[in-house]
Amino acid sequence: MRKYIAAALAVILFFLTYMPYQDIAHAASGYGWGFKKNDEHEIPDVGKYKQILEEHGAYYADHSGEKVVYLTFDNGYEGGYTDDVLDVLKKHDVPAAFFLTGHYVRSEPDLVNRMADEGHIIGNHSYHHPDFTIVTKDTMQEELETLEEAVAEVSDQEDIKYVRPPKGMFSEKTLDWANELGYIHIFWSSAFVDWETQQGWEHAYENIMDNIHPGAIILLHTVSSDNAKALDKMIEEMKNQGYQFRSLDHLVMKNKLPEPIYGY
Repeated sequence: MRKYIAAALAVILFFLTYMPYQDIAHAASGYGWGFKKNDEHEIPDVGKYKQILEEHGAYYADHSGEKVVYLTFDNGYEGGYTDDVLDVLKKHDVPAAFFLTGHYVRSEPDLVNRMADEGHIIGNHSYHHPDFTIVTKDTMQEELETLEEAVAEVSDQEDIKYVRPPKGMFSEKTLDWANELGYIHIFWSSAFVDWETQQGWEHAYENIMDNIHPGAIILLHTVSSDNAKALDKMIEEMKNQGYQFRSLDHLVMKNKLPEPIYGY
């Protein structure tokens, strides 16, 4: 027993000695994004996070009451389905935002270029996908700027203004840092575990449609074959229900200006 206690103390001492104090503080104060789903097709309850995000100009949904939705995708690696997703978006003339990592940009330059060329927003998901709440400000800045440079090398999109934090981890400090660097945090109000075992397109379709609501920011992963197969039907049904698909620029612009600019 004494050996186990000694080993545990040694590990604690190591982290206290070699982990910067500010990183320890971040680890203790970081939040993992999440929300309480409901069956009423309303914006989910995010508790105290709502005020935190509002104070830092971040978004997880559109609270205007408009029957609009925003499609967003996280791309860490390619599973062979992104072309199919882009084909469906093009078919329905639906805008989307793709939050990319460095690995994705370096390994799939043609897909990145296609995203930008077809008018979709490319967002920053960091270069190496670290937890921002346990790194320094300089490291976070390097992660974001390196990703932005990589995207500019393979596409015409040279400026990235939206960031989605890796693993959904954030804090007041990381939100501040992103703002100082000119980034706007984009979270989500609709998502499900779509990157693991695939269970058929109906599973993806039902998970999204059961939780759709006016102003939803939907998070999907393009590594999911279920998502790729269900997307066409999702879009058609949402349109049948009166939903309109908008870009994140539409959401941000109408919140920053007293009158809407049409076309976004």
